[in-house]
Amino acid sequence: MVSYVGNKGVPLLRLYRYKEAFAFRFVDEWLTRFGVSREDTVFDPFCGMGTTLLAASCRGIPAVGTDRLPVAVFIAGTLPLFFQVRPGELTAIFEHLRRVVPATEPAPVAMDVAIMGVAFPGDTLLTLRRWKAAIDRLESPFREVFLLLFFSVLEPCSYTSKDGQFLRLRREKRPADPEEALAGKVWEAEMDIQGIRDLKWDRTFLPFRVVLGDTRRLDDVLFECPPTVIVTSPPYANRYDYTRTYSLELCFHFVRNFAELRELRHSMLRSHIEARLLPSEKVPHPAVQELVDFLRVRRQMLNNPRIPDMLTAYFVDMWKAVREWKKILAPSARVAMVVDNVRFEGQMLPVDLVLSEMAEEEGFTVEEIIVARYKGNSSQQMGRYGRVPVRESIVVWRKQE
Repeated sequence: MVSYVGNKGVPLLRLYRYKEAFAFRFVDEWLTRFGVSREDTVFDPFCGMGTTLLAASCRGIPAVGTDRLPVAVFIAGTLPLFFQVRPGELTAIFEHLRRVVPATEPAPVAMDVAIMGVAFPGDTLLTLRRWKAAIDRLESPFREVFLLLFFSVLEPCSYTSKDGQFLRLRREKRPADPEEALAGKVWEAEMDIQGIRDLKWDRTFLPFRVVLGDTRRLDDVLFECPPTVIVTSPPYANRYDYTRTYSLELCFHFVRNFAELRELRHSMLRSHIEARLLPSEKVPHPAVQELVDFLRVRRQMLNNPRIPDMLTAYFVDMWKAVREWKKILAPSARVAMVVDNVRFEGQMLPVDLVLSEMAEEEGFTVEEIIVARYKGNSSQQMGRYGRVPVRESIVVWRKQE
């Protein structure tokens, strides 16, 4: 339940493959465990594609989400718009687009980003740019809905694969035809528009609010009521760079050039190798300090010498996030957060325990830590240090009154 795989049959959430999402059923279970009602407010500070927000809203529960990744905020913010679309409307608009696309001037994209020059066959890229331009001319909510479907076919239409830390080139891959791929997505969306009626979500749905924001600084996020529940999962300290993984979507719509992409990368929560560490920033926990010191001594053996800085920056950022949550949450608010422990150079770092101790220092009570599953290690680590399962956990906290 802590992986995206559980969403493959869930209306709306299955339309876009956001690998870092957890399952709708996971959120539903925690809303039930916490006894959440329509008097509560649910907050997801790392909302991603909006799984937590959708699960709460389908129960009629107010929900607010933030994320720093523009494509995630867009996807999440578009989900409520599907409730405004009637069955058959997307098919009719798709047929119109199919007729006008060949004569449409191609949309601008961030072609100075290296991946854009090699990700697509030339004719496919041109066709996609024409589709993008035609979709941009639609009125809301159809523009946003079709953009979501458009973003969902970029990877299938490319030589790329969202794989681990990067967007990887797969030259052996056969890219899909854009029109055929979009036709399939329109069919899926039509099924989901009917599906949300069959599930009666349309009767209880309360539109949620999603903000392009930074959970390390929540002063600009307005809450009508202090949130009483957080169900979330932060980026893991595993070197994944979301601005690389989702670079195709970003380059088609959210950034105009490489400079803007790089600026976005350096503004994200620092879970990736290009994280910049300020001289004044210090490790906020002794267990992390011990591992950072160990890795600095062995810097020459690391596959990337910036790992110690990344770990320091990551826990500084998570400490800032926990402090912000303490400020905005209601007394006795509950938190359920999925985190992943990590292993570097054979040394395990219990992220769940470290973050829980940091939370206790900031005024939270740790109620329990649940092991969700065990995962393997990288092939390099297993080759050098053997296989040691790494746990993925759910930390459960309560804000003290």
